[in-house]
Amino acid sequence: MNDGDLSVSYDVLVIGAGSGGLSTATSAANYGAKVAIVESNYLGGTCVNRGCIPKKLMIQAADFVEQQTVARSFCWSNVEGSFDWAAFKSTMHQHLDDLRQSQQESLQDAGVDIVRGTAQFIDGYQVQVGDQILDAEHTVIAVGGSPTVPDIPGSEFALTSKDMFHLPQLPQHIGIVGGGYIGIEFSHIFARLGVKVTLIDTSQQVLSGFDDSLRTIAHAGLERLGVTFIPQKTCSEIVADGSQRVMTLSSKDEDDEAQTVSTDMVLMAVGRSPNLEALNLEKAGVDLKDGNIAVDDYGQTSQPSIYAVGDCIGRLPLTPAAIAEGEAVAKTICCKQPTATDYRWIPSAVFGVPPLATVGWSEAEAKQQLGDDLETYEQRFVPLHHSLMQNAQNALIKWLACQSTGQIVGVHAAGNEAPDMIQGLIPALQKGLTLAELKLVSGIHPTSGEELFVVPKE
Repeated sequence: MNDGDLSVSYDVLVIGAGSGGLSTATSAANYGAKVAIVESNYLGGTCVNRGCIPKKLMIQAADFVEQQTVARSFCWSNVEGSFDWAAFKSTMHQHLDDLRQSQQESLQDAGVDIVRGTAQFIDGYQVQVGDQILDAEHTVIAVGGSPTVPDIPGSEFALTSKDMFHLPQLPQHIGIVGGGYIGIEFSHIFARLGVKVTLIDTSQQVLSGFDDSLRTIAHAGLERLGVTFIPQKTCSEIVADGSQRVMTLSSKDEDDEAQTVSTDMVLMAVGRSPNLEALNLEKAGVDLKDGNIAVDDYGQTSQPSIYAVGDCIGRLPLTPAAIAEGEAVAKTICCKQPTATDYRWIPSAVFGVPPLATVGWSEAEAKQQLGDDLETYEQRFVPLHHSLMQNAQNALIKWLACQSTGQIVGVHAAGNEAPDMIQGLIPALQKGLTLAELKLVSGIHPTSGEELFVVPKE
C-alpha cells in the first residue's frame, strides 16, 4: 500500500481497479513500468462486485430449479428442495471477498502500488488523492460506469442492478424496465426462484442489437419461465402505494393509452453511464463525446499523456473488451508500439433460458456488409442433457459466412453449453476459419459441441 509520501511519481497511474484498470496496471507492471492504481471502493469494479460474477452465481443458484426437472425426467424421485436466500447471499459475498483478496495479492505480487481514495486531476500530469499528489508520465482512466436511472417522477422508488445482490428478501412481484442482457438475466433469476416477473421494453422484442434468431429464442425462453413481457412501452412514473410500486407505462404513440402495473419492486435496467463526475476532466484537458471520454484507436484522449479504457469510453461495454483495451494501452505506452484493440471477435453471452452466445456479425450486420454474398446456416437440436424431458427446448447453432470466400463472419448459439462452445472457436475465427475447414473437424460424441462442425447443406 502507498499511503505515506505526499508526492510520488509513476510511469503509469491507473484510475479505477475494475477489469480494465486491473488489466492495464498488471500489464504495464509486467513491462517493467512503475505503476500505481487508485480505487475508492472495492477492487474488481462492477464485474466482481456488482455485475458479472455475483449475477452468474445467482443464475447458477436459480438454475438448480431446472435441474430438479431434469432429474425427474431421468427417473430420480424426491428431488425437490427449498432455497435459502439469506444463506446464499452470505456465501456469495464471502466468495466475492476472496476474489478481492486474490486481486489485491496479484497487484502486490506484480509490484503495483494500491492507492485508496478518490482521484481528481490537477492537470494533465498530476492527480490528487486525499492529501497525496501523484505525478505520472501517463495516466489511464478506467473508472467504469454505473446504472442509469431515468429522470422520471418517482425514480427514487426504483432499484438498480447493484441493489439486487443485497436484497433483505426476494420480492413477490418485480417489474423490470429494460430488455437488454441485464433485464433478461434478472428476469431469469427471479422467475426461476418463484418471483412473478413483469418485463417492460421499448422494442417489440428483447435484446436489441443481437441476431434476430437469438432474440426470438430469448423471447420464447421468457415465455417458458412465465415472465409477462410488455413491449413498446417505457416507465414514465413510479408511485409508492404502501409496499407497492405502481408504474405508469407509456409509449411513443400518443394514441396509445397509458397503463399501470403494480409490483412490490422496480428494477431499472436501461443502461449505464460513465463515472466521470469526480475526476475534474476539464483541468486535465480531456474531451468528451456523447457523455463518454473521447479516445482514438489507441485509447489516447485529447490530452496526449492520458488514456482511457473500459465502460467510460462507450465502445463495447463488456469485461473482455475492457481487459483487451487495458492490455493494448499498456503496450502502447510501455513498449512505444501503438496497439489498437480489435473488437471484431470479442464474444458475448446472455445467461437467459437458454444461455445465448454470439461472436462476429449478426445477420443484419452481415447483410449490410456482404449483401447477396452472405450465406446462412442454422442447426437446431435437442441436447442429450434434455433429451428425456417432455417439451424440451431446442438448442441452436447459426453460422454466417461470405459465400465467395467461405470465411465465417459470425456464429450464434443458444443452449446450456453455448458460451463455452463459442469461445473455443475464436482463435480459428481470427485466422479466417472457413466453412470448408469447419466441416473437416471431428467433434467429441455425444456432446453439444460436436454440432458446431455439422454444417447443414443449403
